[in-house]
Amino acid sequence: MVRIRLQRVGAKNQPSYRVIVVDSRAPRDTAYIERIGHYNPLTNPETVVIEPAKASKWLQLGAQPSEAVHRLLAKQGLMAPPPPKVFRPKAEAAPAAQATAEGAK
Repeated sequence: MVRIRLQRVGAKNQPSYRVIVVDSRAPRDTAYIERIGHYNPLTNPETVVIEPAKASKWLQLGAQPSEAVHRLLAKQGLMAPPPPKVFRPKAEAAPAAQATAEGAK
């Protein structure tokens, strides 16, 4: 499977990232298929440059973006925003499991 993900570059304590297309089994800092943009979280505001034509081409070919890249693509308007994460505390799950255990007796 082909993924669109971030590749860390930059000096120690000064990260910047390349947005790359790569085989999903490859390590983070390996050779990539194509570079489609870059991201710098240290600037104010964050710098996000993604080439829309290249990104849409790879998305149409079936490349899956990582969670971080999905957020960046949504900020650029190239994808729908990711669905919100649902937080369910473990305390709520325990009474339901306990009730089913009591019903089985």
